[in-house]
Amino acid sequence: MRTRGGISYPIRGVAVNACNTAAEKSTSSTNYKRGRPDFTAGEYMVCRKKSRLISTGKKGETDLFDSLPDDLVISILCKLSSSASCPSDFINVLITCKRLNGLGLHSQVLSKASPKSFVIKAKKWSDSAHRFLKLCADAGNAEACYTLGMIRFYCLQNRGSGASLMAKAAISSHAPALYSLAVIQFNGSGGSKSDKDLRAGVALCARAAFLGHIDALRELGHCLQDGYGVRQNVTEGRRFLVQANARELAAVLSNPNSGLPTRAWLTWSPHAHPNHRHPSENGPSGCPLLSDFGCNVPAPEAHPASRFLTEWFAIRGGSTGTGLRLCSHTGCGRPETRKHEFRRCSVCGAVNYCSRACQALDWKLRHKEECAPVERWADEDGEGGDDAGGVGGDGDDIMVES
Repeated sequence: MRTRGGISYPIRGVAVNACNTAAEKSTSSTNYKRGRPDFTAGEYMVCRKKSRLISTGKKGETDLFDSLPDDLVISILCKLSSSASCPSDFINVLITCKRLNGLGLHSQVLSKASPKSFVIKAKKWSDSAHRFLKLCADAGNAEACYTLGMIRFYCLQNRGSGASLMAKAAISSHAPALYSLAVIQFNGSGGSKSDKDLRAGVALCARAAFLGHIDALRELGHCLQDGYGVRQNVTEGRRFLVQANARELAAVLSNPNSGLPTRAWLTWSPHAHPNHRHPSENGPSGCPLLSDFGCNVPAPEAHPASRFLTEWFAIRGGSTGTGLRLCSHTGCGRPETRKHEFRRCSVCGAVNYCSRACQALDWKLRHKEECAPVERWADEDGEGGDDAGGVGGDGDDIMVES
């Protein structure tokens, strides 16, 4: 190995002998000429460094961590990154020492990072956070691809890059990415209304539903019931809706950190019906998703990417631009990419949703208590909505409450 000056590093034992020889020559030589020493400065500095390392080794101060092979350290870091409960669990390891920083950014470690490692607050978004997510996405981490894709598509308005990252995650059978791409196809997000592809949206939704995504099951059920992008089949659509509710109940029952006692919300009420207006026993923290069966289930936890979108636009006043609106479901956070992209409530016209799944969930969560029919409503620009979904224009689609 050579230095920048082109000088080769001497072998360990040779370096010590060379240092001793150089010291003897510098003291015993009587023909020393100024500016032309017998031992060059570069070789002398190398000998000093080598001798310092040898002397510390003799004192028993060697670090055993340096003797561990890289493969073993990478394996340990993979276990740590996959079990991290917050970003600081992984970041604290990277700032420990130079070796851990280098091995911690290995592609194998980043590809196994847990989803909780990417829970970034919108107010703390920075270029370093963007680079970290990009490294994880390049390493093949599907969750990082989805999170960064959502941020780029909706927040940074980089539609092409964001969609490609979500597609990369979808190829790895990432259910939230498949569902997000389905929503983009249903709405024609990032383009015009003519860019809607209902069949592609249903196909993506069906794939996400097959992987167990609850919102995709609910969306697919409503599409089958309404004949939206697929041949109408009310019975099959109802089956998907019941399956979505059952999966949501199972997810709540399996979560020990729900924070609510079971008896407080899992109660039987034979007279409960989804169309009957009654206040929730748990207040805003619960929603009667299984009201057909008399059960009140707590609202599901939003995905970290959705929480990032909600915080991002809340910091900016709750709007993405002139005349653009956010999805009214608080757990979604998706904004419009063009005017009148989202469908509005057919009764009050005061709320709008990016999907039927968000509409159904928000209806049972809060809007059922707030919705009031009006004879006629207009949008924010003073233009009336199109009852037929804006055929030939870019008017609002109408969403019927159920």
